[in-house]
Amino acid sequence: MSGLRFIRENLKFLSAGILLTLNSSFGQTFFISIFAAQIMAEFSLTNGEWGLLYTLGTTASAIVMFWAGVLTDRFRARLLACFVMPGLALTCVAMGANGSVIGLLLIVFLLRLLGQGMIFQLASVSMARWFTGRRGLALSVSGLGFWAGQAVLPVVFAALLLTLNWHTLWYLAGAFVLMCFPIVLWLLTQERTPSSLAEEAQSLGMGGRHWTRREVVTSQLFLMLVPLLVGLSAWGTALFFQQVHIAEVKGWPLVDYLALIPLMTVVSVVTTLITGALVDRFGSGRLLQIFPLSSILSFLILAQADHLGTAAIAFAIVGVSSGMQATLITAFWAEYFGTRHIGAIKAAAMSIVVFGSAIGPGVSGLAIDFGYPFPVQLVWYAAYFAGSMILVWIAVERARRELPAKINIEST
Repeated sequence: MSGLRFIRENLKFLSAGILLTLNSSFGQTFFISIFAAQIMAEFSLTNGEWGLLYTLGTTASAIVMFWAGVLTDRFRARLLACFVMPGLALTCVAMGANGSVIGLLLIVFLLRLLGQGMIFQLASVSMARWFTGRRGLALSVSGLGFWAGQAVLPVVFAALLLTLNWHTLWYLAGAFVLMCFPIVLWLLTQERTPSSLAEEAQSLGMGGRHWTRREVVTSQLFLMLVPLLVGLSAWGTALFFQQVHIAEVKGWPLVDYLALIPLMTVVSVVTTLITGALVDRFGSGRLLQIFPLSSILSFLILAQADHLGTAAIAFAIVGVSSGMQATLITAFWAEYFGTRHIGAIKAAAMSIVVFGSAIGPGVSGLAIDFGYPFPVQLVWYAAYFAGSMILVWIAVERARRELPAKINIEST
């Protein structure tokens, strides 16, 4: 089946994934950090204090996500969306209306849990489970919503900040989520249940079986991948969380710096589609082994960048990393551990990712308070990725021998 035919025949399901990942933007750091200066000014917070608050809220969401994500193995995405999307919309409204630091902490927790966590979990787990033979392509297409949000929302909302109060912009974000909610429900009208899919479409992992979450989180393969998962989220989140600080240190206008994000997104979209095709053809293991290279290069280049043109090169390489990550990691869990418990497995991985995103703002904010600008920190983080790459290479090389013979299945 050709890629275009596959997309055409599964357009409703794929469109639901696109809308879900688009709405996850409002819980992502690249969106929340647009308002960093306004939030710190209103609540009299330093970079370190705002980073610590963000870390606490995100860490709490990671803990809850470990258990809440399992729900995607038991209930239809349509049913879960009935709770997640209205909850995210109300949280956006609460951000606009909030007047206390305690309230801010609770709102950050809910934004991260519902936006970065659950709504993205609904999209990625559904794509991994609904489609076997074209899993990579399905994950790539559904991720287009995330890339669209990352490309458009920071620039649009940063521009709107010049004329509108930041509280008003959060009300608009909540209204957008509510507008998308009934469309998602309609697109998922004929969605299949996780239990029925478990019987219809099996995709076995290592050893020719389906791994449980307990087996996965105690496996050598998973444990050796944890440093990469933490690093991708921690330092990638810090890169966007500190975007106002980076622009100030480098002497670049914030709007001009944020204008590099669409470039990154274009590269991400192209990369994720290419990655999806490569995963479907060659498997996810080989790609995962070389994947950290893009993070190493992009961080080193941005650390030394004196001009926006050099920063643009760094952002293009960040786009390669982001584009690969969006498709590659979820496909890897399904390929190496099977799909029967993919929701629980993805929830465990997502909790680590969310926890990593809690570490990044806190560590980078404190480092800034202690006199280490973020561009200096980028060199440290590049070294971290080099170490994690060695672990990934060894782990995947060992695990590949246990994979079952590849079966060519094109499932809709």
